[in-house]
Amino acid sequence: MIKTRTFLFASLLFQVGCFSSSFSDLSLGIKDIPVSEPKLHHLVFCWLKDSGNREHRNRIMQACEKFRKIPGVLRVATGEVVLSARPIVEDSYDVGLLVVVEDEEALRKYLDHPIHQKAKKEVLLPLVGKVLVYDFKNQETPVLKD
Repeated sequence: MIKTRTFLFASLLFQVGCFSSSFSDLSLGIKDIPVSEPKLHHLVFCWLKDSGNREHRNRIMQACEKFRKIPGVLRVATGEVVLSARPIVEDSYDVGLLVVVEDEEALRKYLDHPIHQKAKKEVLLPLVGKVLVYDFKNQETPVLKD
């Protein structure tokens, strides 16, 4: 019994060690955006008029992927809600969008750009009943020395 527990614990430590060493190498698709540089994050949450409609969710996500072509946009990520039993998690929306830009001026240009305006007019307004937006800048994080 003790050997089994020791083996399981050692196995767990090995897995965690491998995971943590590889975790630090994950870029999450943002290799071109150093984390320490301040950027503006534009988070958009959409509630469909026809809640749960997969076709409408896909249309919105496809339209938002075109935002990558807008000058000044550094990153775009879209996705469906992840349901959660945790009461602190807001999971009633249908589609989430993240757009990362340099600053407030770049956000204004993104919002006014014809690609964004077309998606808003032709896809978002017809399909979305409610939108909630959060804009925030990440702060430069000091590098801690050992």
